[in-house]
Amino acid sequence: MLKLLERNIATIEQRLVLVAPPAVVPHIFNRVSVDSAERQRLVRQMQRLRGSVYLEDGALQRHHLSAEGLHQTPEDERSWHLLFMNSRREVTACAWLMQHDVGASFEDLRVRNSPLARADEWRPKLWYAVEQELARARAEGLSYGEVGGWAVSPESRCTSEGLLLALAAYSLGSTLGGALGMTTATVRHSSSTILRRLGGSSLTAKGEEIPPYYDEKYDCTMEILRFDSRRPNAKYAGHVELLKRKLSSVPTVAGGLVPEVPGVPGGRDLWRRLHSPPLLVGERLR
Repeated sequence: MLKLLERNIATIEQRLVLVAPPAVVPHIFNRVSVDSAERQRLVRQMQRLRGSVYLEDGALQRHHLSAEGLHQTPEDERSWHLLFMNSRREVTACAWLMQHDVGASFEDLRVRNSPLARADEWRPKLWYAVEQELARARAEGLSYGEVGGWAVSPESRCTSEGLLLALAAYSLGSTLGGALGMTTATVRHSSSTILRRLGGSSLTAKGEEIPPYYDEKYDCTMEILRFDSRRPNAKYAGHVELLKRKLSSVPTVAGGLVPEVPGVPGGRDLWRRLHSPPLLVGERLR
């Protein structure tokens, strides 16, 4: 399996696409295309994949989706998206990473809406565990992120794609400056087991683990897992580092704002003047 992962990582640029949130794209990414229409197309394709996968799994009902069968969430416009594509340029696996401001609190995170946050016994413990994580991120100069929107098409479930997706999320967090964060992972399809194997662990409040819970909305058991992008499981640390190096050459689609011009005062305005539409850095995604 590890050798297979290495082979797949070696050609990751052919299969992985990053979709950037509406913000300045770090200069480490050198294949950036600023194309709002392409960004929207990819996001809608991702939402369609999530809708079909979640509907088939029984995690959602048809009325939870749009008329076109899209699973749409507020996080979609605020997050980085990791999209695996097949040879037909269709999204076959996806996840998002949403970074929070340094002053974020429990009430700013999606986890505030989880069933545990509504349980009298567990809400104060969950609040304490999350606030401790946020304080640690601030103390260590790291960003804090939430990861979600996991979906893998049936055609890709017997491949290494799900594992690669999770490793790429670690690598992206590290590429963006290092991140602490959390994800809500379903027990279905062993998703939470895979994430634990890669380095995820339970949130704790004063030594007490935050337990798994049943989410009626998705009709499944969920776990809230914490992660540190700097510290994946040692078994996969080399793969995360290799992926991190590869991410700079992965096609990245942005929707509006131009990339940074490092070391140049007023570099964004200069970049606009030199690259009037179409706005392009590196190689445009075909």
